[in-house]
Amino acid sequence: MVFVILACDSQTILSPNEIGMVSYTYRNEFANDVPSTLDKIRQLGVVDMEFSNLFGQSAQSLRKLLDDREMSCSSFGVSYDDLVNKTSEVAENANALGAKYVRVASIPHERGSFTLEEAQKAVADFNRVGKALKDKYGLMFIYHNHGFEFHPYGDGTLYDYIVNNTDPDYVSFELDILWAFFPGFDPVELLEKYGPRYKALHLKDLKKGIEGNLSGGTNKENDVALGTGQIDIPAILKAAKSAGVAHYYIEDESDRVDEQVPQSIAYLKSLRT
Repeated sequence: MVFVILACDSQTILSPNEIGMVSYTYRNEFANDVPSTLDKIRQLGVVDMEFSNLFGQSAQSLRKLLDDREMSCSSFGVSYDDLVNKTSEVAENANALGAKYVRVASIPHERGSFTLEEAQKAVADFNRVGKALKDKYGLMFIYHNHGFEFHPYGDGTLYDYIVNNTDPDYVSFELDILWAFFPGFDPVELLEKYGPRYKALHLKDLKKGIEGNLSGGTNKENDVALGTGQIDIPAILKAAKSAGVAHYYIEDESDRVDEQVPQSIAYLKSLRT
């Protein structure tokens, strides 16, 4: 009797339509020509966008450009000041774009420091505005870490303080994996600890040999193609999947995006469970 063992193909960790893009990656191109930049991104197979700028367009006209290309905007990034002081305008633009999330990526602070008082103010603002966004406009607020939030506080960090003191009904989070790794924290551990609070990831990799700190800043050329740097991308993606993260946006701040973004996409498509 002959036994035949059939090998089952494993699945990719991310399906192609789960690979999104942050507009900041192509900020220079968008500043010059929005339609052709969208064409370039669409040709890479990306259909899910996170916009942090309208690039001179109205939200309605940008939405039409996306619709024409069978693309969508799931998240709309704004400044802290606009979130707090122009909440209605922000919400109207987000809804016009078809976004589910309104995202902020920093908290006012002096570079190199971040205080409990600043974290407390952010918590109060996030809870208040997050409630307004959800109750009045059907939107979810998400906060994107930028490294400086990991200053020690109590038995943890000020990032822990922010997560633990914001209302899960109104405040969720976007994990930037580089800006968790750079100050010395493991994105996998954060995903395991706060899993349901995370709705999205920024996928980035840090050049080998670069040492991190709590400044919240590093040279943009330290962004490298996914899988070529220091960060354990497969482990993070598996933890994110287990946590229920829905959106995975590539962000590359370097001046080598034409070379690196296709590499990053190919790498993501190669990863299998």
